[in-house]
Amino acid sequence: MNFIITGGAGFIGSHLAEYLVSKKHHVTVIDNFHVGRHDNLINIKNDIEIIKLDILNYEKLKKVVTNTDGIFHHAALTSVQDSLIQKDEYYKVNVMGTENILKLASQFGFKVIFASTASVYGNPKKIPIMENVTKKPLNPYGATKLRGEKLSIKYAKKGVSVIALRYFNVYGLRQNRNYAGVITKFLDKIKDKKPPIIFGDGYQIRDFVYVGDIVRANLSAMTSNLKTGFINIGSGKPTSVSNLAILMINLSGYEMNPVYRKSRSGEINESLADISLASKLLDWKPKTHLKNWLKKIMI
Repeated sequence: MNFIITGGAGFIGSHLAEYLVSKKHHVTVIDNFHVGRHDNLINIKNDIEIIKLDILNYEKLKKVVTNTDGIFHHAALTSVQDSLIQKDEYYKVNVMGTENILKLASQFGFKVIFASTASVYGNPKKIPIMENVTKKPLNPYGATKLRGEKLSIKYAKKGVSVIALRYFNVYGLRQNRNYAGVITKFLDKIKDKKPPIIFGDGYQIRDFVYVGDIVRANLSAMTSNLKTGFINIGSGKPTSVSNLAILMINLSGYEMNPVYRKSRSGEINESLADISLASKLLDWKPKTHLKNWLKKIMI
């Protein structure tokens, strides 16, 4: 099949491109390369088409999507802290850019898999989080993704097939250092023989899901008979930030203790996915365990 990945030179997008190529699909990557990197695609650069293009450029987008079977929409700004000071830019890219993709899907009839986030939930009343709970994002990043979901509902009513996958804390190789999750940041510190820095008391609960499991969920959603929906993609297993830091330090063999600093605004206290809907609708379950992956890269 012919697929397009917006943001395909980024962390998740590049892993998705590799996976689709391995499954013999034709892949076109669209990226403006503000965050994405050509190096992320080096292993498959001869097997894909790469187009430098901004998703805010509707007319140019229109010219390259006419014959696609589906778009995996990953182009976005994703830093919680940056979103607090770049609200207008986050709105343009994450909301207006998403609507451009959905408008084109309405015109040309292709399916969209929209990369959403657990940040749409904010601080839930209880965990694990089910998809139908009240959404109260704590930061502009989460708010823009929730707006993208509302646009998905709007265009689904017009006949567009669009599935939003709500990613929890994704980890894996090739994360951009400016947008990296806590695992990558801890890894960088420990490899430099410096203690990892924890913002807050460390009791924050996170649901860490491997990027390889994320890309499998994407293709499952795209090839499923499901027309529209909002689905959690996580591990379903809780890990505290302190326990993560201690695990990584122990695996490294270094003697150090985490450094605790004042908590940052816009951060979620507890995040844990109920993944039963993904299992039911997409026949998907995570395969990679966090500790096993960390052992491979740290020992």
